[in-house]
Amino acid sequence: MQARRALITGVTGQDGAYLSKFLLEKGYDVHGLLRRSASADVVDARLKWLGVAGKITLHDGNLTDLSGLLRVLQDVQPAEVYNLGAQSFVKSSWQQPLLTSTVTGLGAAHMLEAVRIACPKARFYQASSSEMFGLIQEPRQSETTPFYPRSPYAAAKLYAHWMTVNYRESFGLHASSGILFNHESPLRGIEFVTRKITDGVAQIKLGLETTLALGNLDAKRDWGHARDYVKAMWLMLQQDTPDDYVVATGRTVSVRDFCKLAFNHVGLNMEDHVVTDPRYMRPAEVDVLLGNADKARDRLGWVAETRLEDLVAEMIEADLARLKRHQHL
Repeated sequence: MQARRALITGVTGQDGAYLSKFLLEKGYDVHGLLRRSASADVVDARLKWLGVAGKITLHDGNLTDLSGLLRVLQDVQPAEVYNLGAQSFVKSSWQQPLLTSTVTGLGAAHMLEAVRIACPKARFYQASSSEMFGLIQEPRQSETTPFYPRSPYAAAKLYAHWMTVNYRESFGLHASSGILFNHESPLRGIEFVTRKITDGVAQIKLGLETTLALGNLDAKRDWGHARDYVKAMWLMLQQDTPDDYVVATGRTVSVRDFCKLAFNHVGLNMEDHVVTDPRYMRPAEVDVLLGNADKARDRLGWVAETRLEDLVAEMIEADLARLKRHQHL
């Protein structure tokens, strides 16, 4: 019997790597869309970290190029398409708002259109974001909470989200969106605050640095593990009826408390090392996000499995190991 085939955009990112590993373990034939990069020698570092780099078929393509997407989909004919590709860093979206709109927003529309033309029977997953809630309209955000995006990234994600709804309702595509709250791992990009903290703590512990500069310490987020969240993506595409789901832990913690957990893990006092730097403040802050994932629990049978304390420990241990390896090179 032929293995089920999946195509993942953003395959070299944190979620793409964990999803690839998850699908391979389920016996899938995994294909990934790869944006051409000048740093081709390190672009698959996350896939290598998880030991899946040689097990995925990579295709040259870009979310901004519909013709290329059509060719890839016609060649691959996937049963499942996971659109994880995006310019996903909120701070960069203020510096590059038009690029973010094109890649994160229109890119999703390109993928939907390509799927509709080349493989309309494929099941489609769109990576929506809790940032779409922005200036929160309810204390706990669910699928019915009104959106209020507070960055070009969030606005682009909201366009992609509503395009997914429209393609589902207008063309009958099996298209679902996961409104994922913050999810982290040792594979998180170094520019994101959680990884910036764990890497900074590891550097201080090893005597390579003495301070860690951060922005708003009072921002609160609902942080889970990317490894848990990719399972929710897959579960959505196994349902008979496509739908949208919030994926979250239901626990919110401030950046300050995340910092404390990290410093405590290595036996250091946060107050001795953390400084706030206005350069890292957002033009419009999202103060607090707290997800209500009851629907995902009830319909998908999904719950977050990793405790924040264990996630922080895993990230710091990985960063300590990375830094020690570099020291010995």
